[in-house]
Amino acid sequence: MRSLLRDWLAHVSWLRRLLTPLYVAVSRLFSPASGDYWEQRYARGGTSGTGSVGRLAAFKAQVLNSFVAENDVKSVVEFGCGDGDQLDLCDFPDYTGVDVSETILTTCRERFTEDSSKQFHHLSKAEAFAGPYDLALSLDVLYHLIEDEVFEEYMQRLFAAASRYVIIYSSNSADSGGKTAPHVRHRNFTNWIKENATEWQLARKIENPYPWDPADPDPTSTADFYLFSRCHG
Repeated sequence: MRSLLRDWLAHVSWLRRLLTPLYVAVSRLFSPASGDYWEQRYARGGTSGTGSVGRLAAFKAQVLNSFVAENDVKSVVEFGCGDGDQLDLCDFPDYTGVDVSETILTTCRERFTEDSSKQFHHLSKAEAFAGPYDLALSLDVLYHLIEDEVFEEYMQRLFAAASRYVIIYSSNSADSGGKTAPHVRHRNFTNWIKENATEWQLARKIENPYPWDPADPDPTSTADFYLFSRCHG
């Protein structure tokens, strides 16, 4: 009996691994576009996710606050600012948040209305957040850009906005490690940078101390920090 049970479980596991990518691919065909997904999610009262709270958020804030202080960063722009939970833990001298959701931008403006060092703009209003900034941020965004053209435009805008540094917090492999959803698409983004942003170099990678664990998904993540600096000379 135990042998039969093991064989059945192995078969189910194999079948799940085979069918999950197909399920995700088909689901994407009927899912809203990246921007529409987040507007709808926030309009329903949703949040930016578990990565923006708890120990993951604390880890990210510690890395970012230390980097900003140690490198005398004066201005920061974040593409995909979300609901402000992560931002609330960060200490930036001058911050500009950009997002595709007008709903969440309204929330952030109200949340930080007394803080004149922070401003928020819709992605479509490029003239309102024209850089350059000392630092451009992308936190838990890249693997939510499921369309190639959206990913391409996002990466171009991210690096064009920065004069000194770009920090990306994301997975960096097309292998999902078992973490899949219709609104998630993992990519090896450093390959794109090597080919399209040759004036930038990876200065440091900081691994997330809480790597993805399918048995404990909420406080774990597939993302790590990638810190880029502009090449000189």
